Amino acid sequence: MEKPFKRDIYFSFFMFTADLRPNDEAYTRILIRHLQALAEMGYTGFDLHIATGPAGVDHRTEVDDYVRLKRAFDHAGFRDTRFTTNVGTTRTFDPTSPYEEQRRQALAYLKSRVDITLVLGGEDTIMSGPFLYPYGVFPLTDSGDQIWSDALQDWLKPRYAAASSPFKELAEYAREKKVKLAIEPVKNWETPGTTMVSDALDFLDTYDIPMCGVTIDTAQVVMESQGPAIFKDNIARAVRKSQLNYIHISAPDRGAVTDSWIPWDIMLGEIEPVYTGPYLVEVFNAIPPFDSSMRMTRRRFWRPGEDEAETGRDSAYDVARSGLKTLEDKLAAFGRSPSR
Repeated sequence: MEKPFKRDIYFSFFMFTADLRPNDEAYTRILIRHLQALAEMGYTGFDLHIATGPAGVDHRTEVDDYVRLKRAFDHAGFRDTRFTTNVGTTRTFDPTSPYEEQRRQALAYLKSRVDITLVLGGEDTIMSGPFLYPYGVFPLTDSGDQIWSDALQDWLKPRYAAASSPFKELAEYAREKKVKLAIEPVKNWETPGTTMVSDALDFLDTYDIPMCGVTIDTAQVVMESQGPAIFKDNIARAVRKSQLNYIHISAPDRGAVTDSWIPWDIMLGEIEPVYTGPYLVEVFNAIPPFDSSMRMTRRRFWRPGEDEAETGRDSAYDVARSGLKTLEDKLAAFGRSPSR
């Protein structure tokens, strides 16, 4: 009898922080307590956001900082645990810049993030995130008005063309390091581009960058998509070129996955037959900087060991535990089993 396929389910540390503070030993102990609690629930890996760092920082120093953080994780019993990363580009580190020097700076920054991803997760791990166009940087006209619709698409076209050369070099660098790249489209009130899976796939097709892939995020697809038919086509497009690199399970309000408006049958019906990588349960807690950047109005989930316990309200661990159970149940309905 054939054994059931074992599925890895990871958890995103966006529940707790946007900055791992790798040089802060006290905070590292807090991170380790979270890792221990989540591993006990049954999560088999974790996604960690790599903060930008101060202006002028030496990227080699940053990599060394994460070597020390990973050493602390190893000593705490997580040597063989899988880690992926979330990375974004910025106004300073902008691979779409019209200025060559700025594109070179962005490439060096992104290469350092590949190095950090390799340090934390080892070979065949994944660097995902909005690392094509700078996150949250909205273009303006000379008169200070924001640019939208057709004008925005026309404005973005030469930016993507400018990014093609550094992205080819980045993709080759990641291939040599055995790190998978996965561009993640992000909804339009967070960033003006890339906002749809089609955008990311079009960029990779237009400029012939097959060694880079995409992330499918359920929240982004529900809020910023062209419908089930295009979703089905995008999954097929990505699979044909081995570019379906990561799946994020996230509620449209970026809160609890349980009892959320995720169209499970439509999405898993397309993804499950063709995807063998890990799933990430991704919850953005209503903490800085997410509360403002993502326009959050809901209350936060209190974080054990960091926040004062709040009677009658879900903790971060409650939400993580129920999210894991929900995803396990949905996968079981498609005949797949978790990896524990």
